[in-house]
Amino acid sequence: MPETLHYGAAPWQFGQLWLPDSREAAPLVVLIHGGFWRAGKSLALTEPLAAAIREAGLAVWNIEYRAGEPDHDWRATLADITAAVDFAATLADRLVLVGHSAGGHLALRAAASRATRAEAVVSLAGICDLTAGARLGLGEHAVRDFLGGTPEEQPQRYAAACPARQLPLGVPQVLIHGLADDRVPVDISRRYARAVRAAGDRVELIEVAADHRALIEPATGAGRTVVSVIHHLALAR
Repeated sequence: MPETLHYGAAPWQFGQLWLPDSREAAPLVVLIHGGFWRAGKSLALTEPLAAAIREAGLAVWNIEYRAGEPDHDWRATLADITAAVDFAATLADRLVLVGHSAGGHLALRAAASRATRAEAVVSLAGICDLTAGARLGLGEHAVRDFLGGTPEEQPQRYAAACPARQLPLGVPQVLIHGLADDRVPVDISRRYARAVRAAGDRVELIEVAADHRALIEPATGAGRTVVSVIHHLALAR
């Protein structure tokens, strides 16, 4: 069973630490769930993936954070992720950040901070480009709701929150995306990958025959691919 650790005083500022029976000399995997930055979603979404990563022999910290509450805005969500990653750095010398959907955005955004000691980032069907996501109306206009307006209405917020606007990140990135994803289309990752390469960062785009949810379901072929990629990336030196 995982151990619950708090990275702050607020009740939502915690994560579940999964430790394998015999840990390999590998980074700690920091896992960030999705849910279009809205309330009602939790780390339960990525718990099966956390368990599978642990079974593969890696330590993983599945984190919770504020999202969609009336008394906070987008900066509070980003602050929680920063605090969680900073705390993770006290648990291990090396980190790999992994996020699904909106969590993919948050993982990439965390890596954009030069203070973050991440060896690599894995985005699973991530919303890598918030401007593109807003214009497509992804998640019933989730990006607009998260940042409090459109790119035209809130240009400074988009510039501050969007990983695509902060390239190069200086961190190797792996993008895994399902070809049958009808929530976040694969073209989001394709366009972002081209921008990453143009900025000089290392990036690998892996396209799989799967929908949006399958990437965090270890029983599926796509889920097994995700675990294998994370395992390989964590052990690469």
